[in-house]
Amino acid sequence: MKVLMFGWEFPPHISGGLGTACYGLSKGLLHNDVEVLFVVPKMFGDESGGNIQLINASEVVVNFHEQSYQDLWRKLTIIGVHSFLRPYLSPDEFTTISRFAKLNRTEMHESVFQSHFEFSGKYGPNLFKEVARYAVIAAQVAATKEFDVIHAHDWLTFPAGMAAREISGKPLVVHVHATEFDRSGENINQEVYDMERQGMHAADKIITVSNFTRNIVINRYGIAPEKVMTVHNAVMPLNQNGHPVETHIKEKIVTFLGRVTFQKGPDYFVEAAYKVLKKDDNVRFVMAGSGDMLNKMIRRVAQLRIGNKFHFTGFLMGKEVDDIFALSDVYVMPSVSEPFGISPLEAMRSSVPVIISKQSGVAEVLRHAIKVDFWDVDAIADNIYALLHYDGLPKMFVKHGKAEVENMKWDDAGRKVKKVYEELV
Repeated sequence: MKVLMFGWEFPPHISGGLGTACYGLSKGLLHNDVEVLFVVPKMFGDESGGNIQLINASEVVVNFHEQSYQDLWRKLTIIGVHSFLRPYLSPDEFTTISRFAKLNRTEMHESVFQSHFEFSGKYGPNLFKEVARYAVIAAQVAATKEFDVIHAHDWLTFPAGMAAREISGKPLVVHVHATEFDRSGENINQEVYDMERQGMHAADKIITVSNFTRNIVINRYGIAPEKVMTVHNAVMPLNQNGHPVETHIKEKIVTFLGRVTFQKGPDYFVEAAYKVLKKDDNVRFVMAGSGDMLNKMIRRVAQLRIGNKFHFTGFLMGKEVDDIFALSDVYVMPSVSEPFGISPLEAMRSSVPVIISKQSGVAEVLRHAIKVDFWDVDAIADNIYALLHYDGLPKMFVKHGKAEVENMKWDDAGRKVKKVYEELV
C-alpha cells in the first residue's frame, strides 16, 4: 500500500510538534509496510527521511498551457482553491483570476500560475498564497504519481489533500493535530476555521490526536461521530549518541518548552515560578521557545523581579531539546488547550518528571504524570515544589514514567492508521 502524504513541516525544519508527529507517523507506517510519498513545500537539503520518499513542491513543474492542466484547474476551482487567495492578491492578479473564472477558467496568467513555485516553507505574510499554490502542486503530483490513499496534516495542507482527491479520485484522510479553537480560543480566524471545516467535510475519514480534539471536531465543526477516530501520538526513542550534558549550575532547573503563545499557557508558568521562588530561591526556570507572547513574558518576569532566576532560550530543536531535558529536574506543560502534547513524552523518556494540564490530550494516555488545571497556579507551584523537595516523588514518576513512554511507539500508531487506509481502499 502507498500513501500520498502532505505536510507543511519535516525535520529538522520544524516549529513544534506537528513536524515531529508527521515524521514519527511516517516511520511507523513504513514499519507496517506502507510506502510514504511525503510532499513538503520546501526542502533545505539536510532532511533525512530514510525510506520516506520526499517530494519537494518547490521543484514540481506545472505547465498550465496544456489542456490537461486547464481541465485540472477547472476541477480545482470547484473546491474553492482560489477563494482564500483574495486577501493576499494584488488588484491586477485578482482581476486576472476573476476574468479567468468568467471565461470558463481556461486562461492562465503567468504571474500567478507559473511553471513552478518557490515556497518559503515558513509561516510568513504570504502563507495563504503559499497554501493555495501548494494545492495546485498537490493536484499535479496526484496526477502523475501512483498511490492508494491521500493523507493531509492540519489545515495548511487540507486544500492540497482536497485537490489531490479531486484529481485522482482516491480517498482522503485528514489528520487534525490542532484546531483554530486551540490556537485562538473563541477569537478564531474565520478563514482558517472555514478551511478546516471544508477539509473535514470533504474527507472520507478524520483522524484526531486525542479524544479531546475529537470532541471539538464533532461539536464545533459539525462532523458525524462515526467519521472521526482517535489515534494518539507517540514518541521516538531517545538518541543516546553524544556526550553527557555538563552544567555548573547548582540550582534545580524547571523547564517550559513550547511555543510562547496563548495556547501553551506560558503566563501560568511564570506566575507559578514566582510563587515557588518565594519559598525557595535555589531554583532556576527556563522558558524554551518563541512566539507572540514572548516579549510579554519577559516584561512580566522583570515586573516580578525574578529575572536573575529566569532564562529565555529561544526556539530549540533536535539535540538542543534533548540537552535541555538532560539538565531539567521538572518539566511543566500548562497548556490552555492542547490537542495532544508530545513534549511531556520527550521529557519522560529523558527521566524528567512532568506536570501537565488536564486540558491536554496527552493526559488521556499518561498515568505517571501530575495533572492540574492550567489556571490553577497554586497547584502548579505546589507540585513543582514537591517534586524538587521530596526525593521519593520524582523517583517514582521517573521510574514508572520512563517505562510508560517506552511503550508508546509510532509503530502502533502506524498500524492503527494503516487500518483506516485499508477500510477506505
